Parts: sequence; structure tokens; C-alpha cells
Amino acid sequence: MKRKSKKKKWSGKVTKNSNALDLQNGVFTLHDPKKIAVSLKKSAKRSHRRKGTPFQSAMSMLTFYINRGGKNLDDRQKQILEKAKDELRILFGRDQKEEGKT
Repeated sequence: MKRKSKKKKWSGKVTKNSNALDLQNGVFTLHDPKKIAVSLKKSAKRSHRRKGTPFQSAMSMLTFYINRGGKNLDDRQKQILEKAKDELRILFGRDQKEEGKT
């Protein structure tokens, strides 16, 4: 008989204990893309531990959550988080073409 091991996922640990940003509790469960973007921007601007620009840090955390930590998201919440990316670009004065250049 094989025992099933209870492995903890590293992605969950990163979203809870990010060394780069101090995130608002439940930020990724909000239902308003603009509120998510504003919260991420505020966290990124306050952080002195980030390695990149505030925009890069905020976008990276959001993308990370969508790709890894939020892999079991329902379609509605995933759409909200994708829209939050656009809101982040607007808040930081970036257009979609500039993102690849940063």
C-alpha cells in the first residue's frame, strides 16, 4: 500500500508570504478589477523589497496568481483578474504595447 503524501504547494506559500509585496488580504478574491489593480499598485509602491519597478512587481504578482496560485479559479474570477491587468496598465500609464518593452 502506498501512502499519499500531503505536499504543500509552493505557489500558495508565495501568494501568502511574498517577499516582494505585502498584499491586502483577499485581494485576488475581489470582484472589481479596478479595486484589485489599485490594491496591487499601492502594495507595489509601498514595498522597498521589490527588485523591479512597482509596475513590474504588481503585474508579476497578478500574473503569477492567475497562472499558478489561481489555477482552480472559476471562469468569472479569472476574467476579473485578467481585466485587472488592463486596469494596472491604465493606473501606471502604460499601454498594452509597452508591457513587452519593460
